[in-house]
Amino acid sequence: MVTAPTKTAPISLTPRALAEVKNILVEKKVPTEYGLRIGVQGGGCSGMSYLLGFDKPKDNDETFELDGVTLVMDKKHAMYVLGMEVDFQDGLNARGFVFNNPQAKSTCGCGSSFSA
Repeated sequence: MVTAPTKTAPISLTPRALAEVKNILVEKKVPTEYGLRIGVQGGGCSGMSYLLGFDKPKDNDETFELDGVTLVMDKKHAMYVLGMEVDFQDGLNARGFVFNNPQAKSTCGCGSSFSA
C-alpha cells in the first residue's frame, strides 16, 4: 500500500495558538470544509499585513494538516511566511494572535504588518 507523502507546513502554530484555533472552530461552528487560511496582503504601515481567517481551499491553494487543523495557503504567499510561528497571547495588555516571521525585514509597532 502506497501512502502519499505528508507535506510539511511552511509555518507552525504554538500549542496556545492551536488550542485557540480549535476553540474558535467549535464556538463559531465553522463548517468542516473550511480551513485556517494564513497569508499576506498589501497594506498596513509597513507594506504588507497578515491574513488569518477561515476559508474554503481554492484552486491556487496548498493545504497542510497541523494537529487536526487544516491550514490553507495561497502558493504565492509561502515565500513571505516560510518559517513563521503563530502564537496566541491572552494577557492583561494584549489578547490575540502574534506573528513571529523570520522573513520580515522590518515590522510596525503593532506587529500586524511587515516588509519583506
